[in-house]
Amino acid sequence: MWSKITRRLNAIWLEFVTGFLWWHVGQIPFHHYRRFFYRLAGMKIGAGSTIHMQARIYDPRYIIIGQDSVIGEKVTLDGRRQLPQSKGGITIGNHVDIASDVMIWTSEHAIHSADFHPIEAPVVIEDYVFIGPRAIILPGVTIGRGAIIAAGAIVTKDVAAGSIVAGIPAKMIGQRKVAHLNYKIGRARWFQ
Repeated sequence: MWSKITRRLNAIWLEFVTGFLWWHVGQIPFHHYRRFFYRLAGMKIGAGSTIHMQARIYDPRYIIIGQDSVIGEKVTLDGRRQLPQSKGGITIGNHVDIASDVMIWTSEHAIHSADFHPIEAPVVIEDYVFIGPRAIILPGVTIGRGAIIAAGAIVTKDVAAGSIVAGIPAKMIGQRKVAHLNYKIGRARWFQ
C-alpha cells in the first residue's frame, strides 16, 4: 500500500514540475532563466546550449543535452522513464541543431497488446546532427553523428552517421559530403 501511495505522490509531483516548466518557465524570453529552472528540475544542459521558448518537457531528470546545442521553439522532449525496468530518456550530443516543432518521444503504447501497456526506450542523438522542423523521432532510435533529418520526417529506426533521411517513415536519400565536422552552432537569439 505504501509503495502505491509513494508512486502516486511522485506522479503528482512530476505533473506539478511539468506544468511549471510548460506554463511558466517555457514562456519567459530569457535563456539564462529557462536554463536555470530546467537544470534545477534535473535536466543536464552543457555549456552554450539553449532551449527556446514554449518547449514541452516530460520528466527533465532523464534528459541530457551536450555543449553548443540549440533546441528550437515548441520542441517536445519526452524524458520519461516511469517503468522500473525502463531505459527511457533522451541524450543529445554536442553541436546539435533541433529546429522548431520537433517531437522526440521515448514512450509509446504496445498497440498489439490487450492491455495497451507502455513501452519506453531511450533516444540518442549524436554530435553534429540537424533535425528539421516538425520531424518526429520515435522511441528507441539512435541518430548517428552528423546525420540530417529532413523537415516533417518520421524517424522509426536508427539513422547512420552522415546520412540524410526524409519521408514517412524516414528513409535514406543521401549522404553528407563532408566527413570531418568541426563547427559551432553559435549563440542563441536573446528573445526566443
